[in-house]
Amino acid sequence: MSDALYAISIWALPIIFAITLHEAAHGYVALRLGDPTARDLGRVTANPIKHIDPFGTIILPLLLYLSPAPFLFGYAKPVPVNYRNLRRPRRDSAIVAAAGPASNILLAIISALLVHVAELFPGIASEWLVRNLANSIWINLILAVLNLLPLPPLDGGRIAVGLLPRSLALPLARLERYGLFILIGLLFLLPWASRQIGYDIDIVAWILIKPVMVLFELLAMLTGLNTGT
Repeated sequence: MSDALYAISIWALPIIFAITLHEAAHGYVALRLGDPTARDLGRVTANPIKHIDPFGTIILPLLLYLSPAPFLFGYAKPVPVNYRNLRRPRRDSAIVAAAGPASNILLAIISALLVHVAELFPGIASEWLVRNLANSIWINLILAVLNLLPLPPLDGGRIAVGLLPRSLALPLARLERYGLFILIGLLFLLPWASRQIGYDIDIVAWILIKPVMVLFELLAMLTGLNTGT
């Protein structure tokens, strides 16, 4: 029981902060670009209570942690954006979408730098802080890479819709209602089905783990982080 509580204590805060700041960043950038919808609903805030989705932020990551899933995944309540209020809707919608992954990359950098401070604390406190910060690095890098996949409703899909010519953007935008099902199929069902017929189609490694490892190595080099963290 104590091991489970300790594990929760070093994962809960990084997950909550990563998802919360991701959504708050969307709202803040939308506000700066002319849409006050998120601000008016109290969503331009770092208060986790305003952003937490009980299932996506708490139950789903916990279930994945307790299962043999290859990575943690979660989400918060999406920040509402009225794209008609944006000054240049197509361009600005891409910028609003990019703000979420950008906030995760920034939080990963800050966490890596804070590891050096955490190592100055005594004994158990240092270990606990370093583990939280290490988990924060990994969670934020995973969220950034995952959300940059060019599939609506992920941020990468919305960035692509905002930047592509209309002839390509419109068909991609129409995928949004099916995007979550496509993502689940790619990340979970396809690898499972391939193993049943004797193949190992590891989509998670190709589109998620390898890019995350590249980003981690770059981050470690830039911040002087010990790669054993």
